[in-house]
Amino acid sequence: MYILGISAFYHDSAACLVKDGEILSAAQEERFTRKKHDHNFPQKAIEFCLKDAGISAEQLDLIAFYDKPFLKFERLLETYLAYAPVGIKSFIKAMPLWIKEKLWMKEMIKEKLGYTGKIIFPEHHESHAASAFYPSAYNKAAIITMDGVGEWTTTSYGIGEGNEIQLYADIKFPHSLGLLYSALTYYTGFKVNSGEYKVMGLAPYGEPKYKKLIYDHLIDVKEDGSFRMNMEYFNYCQGLTMTNEKFNKLFGGPPRIPETNLTQKQMDIARSLQEVTEEIVLKIGSHVYKETKSKNLCLAGGVALNCVANGRLLREGPFENIWIQPAAGDAGGALGAALIGWYKYHNKPRTAADGKSDKQKGSYLGPQFTDEEIKSFVQSLNLSAKKYDEDELIETTANLINSDKVIGWFDGKMEFGPCALGSRTIIGDARSPKMQATMNIKIKFREGFRPFAPSVLFEKVSEYFEIEKESPYMLLTADVKKERRIPMTDEEQKKWGIDKLNVIRSDIPAVTHVDYSARLQTVHKETNPRYHKLISKFEEKTGCAVIINTSFNVRGEPIVCTPEDAYRCFMRTNMDYLVLGSYILNKEDQKPVEKDVDWKKEFVLD
Repeated sequence: MYILGISAFYHDSAACLVKDGEILSAAQEERFTRKKHDHNFPQKAIEFCLKDAGISAEQLDLIAFYDKPFLKFERLLETYLAYAPVGIKSFIKAMPLWIKEKLWMKEMIKEKLGYTGKIIFPEHHESHAASAFYPSAYNKAAIITMDGVGEWTTTSYGIGEGNEIQLYADIKFPHSLGLLYSALTYYTGFKVNSGEYKVMGLAPYGEPKYKKLIYDHLIDVKEDGSFRMNMEYFNYCQGLTMTNEKFNKLFGGPPRIPETNLTQKQMDIARSLQEVTEEIVLKIGSHVYKETKSKNLCLAGGVALNCVANGRLLREGPFENIWIQPAAGDAGGALGAALIGWYKYHNKPRTAADGKSDKQKGSYLGPQFTDEEIKSFVQSLNLSAKKYDEDELIETTANLINSDKVIGWFDGKMEFGPCALGSRTIIGDARSPKMQATMNIKIKFREGFRPFAPSVLFEKVSEYFEIEKESPYMLLTADVKKERRIPMTDEEQKKWGIDKLNVIRSDIPAVTHVDYSARLQTVHKETNPRYHKLISKFEEKTGCAVIINTSFNVRGEPIVCTPEDAYRCFMRTNMDYLVLGSYILNKEDQKPVEKDVDWKKEFVLD
């Protein structure tokens, strides 16, 4: 039985194909269209999923869309009516797309896919909950979902057991932890729905000077983690901006203009917001534990991408185990919807979980390319590339990392979710004091304050970081072990941005943030054997089981999908080498391609 899950029309549209309860494939539309956070109908992602399984749309037994469009439309109408006549501009902008497309989702799906079968519409947070629990390693677990907004719900909790999910309570729009975070993301000059992780990365540079202001004026939080927001300061219900003039007055001025210099004010706001978010998450977690009595917790929704809050919940919270859906945002709703189709709509039993291994397959669920396909691409552009056998490739790449080279690593199935996990990854030496600056400025073309993540062998993680648990999806932070840290001097503490990042703070300085934390990925032999083998070889040569892992893209671009995407990114940046499957390309050996492609074209920054 084949079930297709679809998410679309907000941000990060995606598709997922499930066969008899097994997740076969999943991908975001942005990877194919090259439009970051593409919200359009995921036609290309669907085509990939069907082609990968060797089936047509006619062979699908069920399609599940990740939310209820009519319920969401009801929320929009009620909200606009509540604020009328204020918000008319926003109303006029939003309505045409709803009238023409979004309300006719069933007809659109049937028309675009040539499908005539059953289509179901789970609620948004039900899809999030399903994406969190069903692929997890637990037979029974508490569930928390937190995001901006679905139809009405912004936060919910419940319990999953066997093939059943029950959601007990929720918080409804306009009261939203995700929208609070997005509002302050907007105010600090970053892009909503993509810049929140920048605010999280900026937080360690600041002090929580605005935390009391946030609690006193913006959000009222109860001991159980429930909250209400003071809507006098926000504009997202009725306007085209997140905040209003009263908000600006409260924080002493207008929002930062994007791309202008960051100041201590933005750092302090980021730190204050992050601490408020963490405290609310901890309170919610404590309440949910009391209500469910479960030692296991599953998380999904956009707020679950806040790896700092997740890490603190694991360290300080009541749960023994936490599993976070790798595609925790709207993209993962496609996966959750498909699994609802299998477990709830068709009432199929759930195979007993072992408490250790999840069913997400490392989240390696996207397209992959054979060596023959890569060879064909290389030959089509007459590129200089050398093919290696497995052991030679690993040996050569480990030597390149050890010689301080920056390498684009393209191998196996593309990752599903926002993080690169060793398939579409840029790698380097975590021991190098200059590698962080090199990657930020010359490779990623992004803000200098942003840290890089470590990929560490799972069996060695506790030798480098203050954590005993796995973190395969880069959704937990942990501190670098105390014995590996190097304290910063007073003079070094006063530095900012890339200057501060360049300070050697540990024996793996390129992946150590200014507060000695790291957003880590534990690498497992079972899910990515070649990447595991590479890091193992690097450890054999250097004694270090950690390398840098950053997503294979530059600022403003989605993670690469195809060999051509990878080569284009390689040629537009200062990467030294590109590994494409079994082939290695040296930048110095590359000549202008004969094909009419402008590899040096400037990127459009977000």
